[in-house]
Amino acid sequence: MTLVIGSSEVKPGLALAPMAGITDHPFRILVKEQGCPLVYSEMISAKGLVLSGRRNDTLLYFTNRERPIGFQLFGSNPAIMAEAALIIEKLKPDFIDLNLGCPTPKIIRNNEGGALMRKPALCRDIFRAVVSAVSCPVTVKMRKGWDEQSINAPEIAVLAEENGIKAVTVHGRTVRQGYSGRADWDSIKQVKDLLSIPVIGNGDIDSPYSAEAMFKTCGCDGVMIGRAARGNPWLFGATLAWLDNQTILQPPTIDQVIEMILKHFKLAINFKGEATAAREMRRHAAWYIRGISGAAELRQQLIKITSFSEAENILLDFKAKSVQ
Repeated sequence: MTLVIGSSEVKPGLALAPMAGITDHPFRILVKEQGCPLVYSEMISAKGLVLSGRRNDTLLYFTNRERPIGFQLFGSNPAIMAEAALIIEKLKPDFIDLNLGCPTPKIIRNNEGGALMRKPALCRDIFRAVVSAVSCPVTVKMRKGWDEQSINAPEIAVLAEENGIKAVTVHGRTVRQGYSGRADWDSIKQVKDLLSIPVIGNGDIDSPYSAEAMFKTCGCDGVMIGRAARGNPWLFGATLAWLDNQTILQPPTIDQVIEMILKHFKLAINFKGEATAAREMRRHAAWYIRGISGAAELRQQLIKITSFSEAENILLDFKAKSVQ
């Protein structure tokens, strides 16, 4: 369960998936504090990075506390992808990741993200261009195929290895599936059996036990946790404890959940300002309180917050009522 990408070695190979609007600097800090060995940036538009000149974008910010960290690029033009990778490399991330899996309609319409699964030759050209442009390791994240009639992750993964890619992540769903249905872990194992470079499995990891099951079932070098981490940075600590010595950690208490929401909010304010942080924390807070008794009513209050003090008052009032 050791994952090696360039000079970065993590054991176990447990990673936070790149997620737009979620895996920003504040959230990465929180999961790192819970022990997460490997994190990724939100996905970054290569075209936007090259053409807009936005060199100080919050998407690009990280600190050494977050290492090892991979920065993920999406795009479809090999030359622009290479130029964007050069810009990213100057920030000295541990590696650069290429997105071949995003199923978001607006990304697909631009023939980017998951749309590239329909074009293996273009994928190969992007691999070659980016690997040739930078000296840091380059990795790739893909789906198992465009749809059930075109399962080609093995083909594209082989092209990746042949053209200098240092690790491959496979999400066991097709692009057309989006996030529906169940992930096909056999598709991950098929890629693992073909490659000599590390393979990371992704899809339906929502507990320490499913993480362990993916390692055993797929034989993969790493396991990536995505949507289940939203509002649950504790999942990484719990998974590490289980993988290390079968220790079962108790879920966070209401006090710990409230403390984490407010800590997340403060980090976001320091990073983006209170107005932006408040808008973003509306949905983060809703994820944090999932499963708590009274969450539905509390959510209706939190989705309207405009300031830290407002969120704090709502949460402390909820806590006081919960102990009565």
